[in-house]
Amino acid sequence: MNDMNQIEIKISNEEISYQESMFFMESKVREISKNYSKELLWFLSHNHIFTQGTSASNEEILDPNIIEVLKTNRGGKTTYHGPGQRIVYFMLNLNNKKKDIRKFISIIENSLISFLAEYNIEAQAFKDRVGIWVTKSNNITFDKEKKIGAIGLRIKKWITYHGLSFNINPDLKYYNYIYSCGLKEYQNTSMEELGIKLDQSEFDNKFKEIFIEKLRTI
Repeated sequence: MNDMNQIEIKISNEEISYQESMFFMESKVREISKNYSKELLWFLSHNHIFTQGTSASNEEILDPNIIEVLKTNRGGKTTYHGPGQRIVYFMLNLNNKKKDIRKFISIIENSLISFLAEYNIEAQAFKDRVGIWVTKSNNITFDKEKKIGAIGLRIKKWITYHGLSFNINPDLKYYNYIYSCGLKEYQNTSMEELGIKLDQSEFDNKFKEIFIEKLRTI
């Protein structure tokens, strides 16, 4: 395991286009692979866009004319990004840790679950559905869990990139135009919908601390 102090933190408060973030990540991964650059956690937000991972199908987009649709090289299916959603991109070298993708995804999931617990929100991950699902909030149990965080990764030479999207206060109507993550029967939620006002900087700081601590386990 490498020194966690060597992980750089990048925080972008302005919206970054998805294409710009892709260019940056690809370049950063090349630098990390050559030991030219530190590993990086990048906190940011995107403009309105539907992105499709390597296992997505066009049937998951119900209306392709609402906003831009972009096919990407991350894993997963179709999801929405936009203002009010916080993105965390993980550019980390698993050559210096345990080469276990499932374990790494579990660390991301459990980090968000621990974060949500601080706000009296119970959430969990499911083996057959990657992501983070809210099951209980303010002591009220949902009839059916709702998704609050999506995960899609790509690994190149055991260096990770892409990552997590977390709904703080996005316009949830955009999820009506897709089968989010390929699932027809589930809804998405946000901190705002759950009655919690959350500043993105509060999320950035708390999630960073939780994630880095859990990353020490691999």
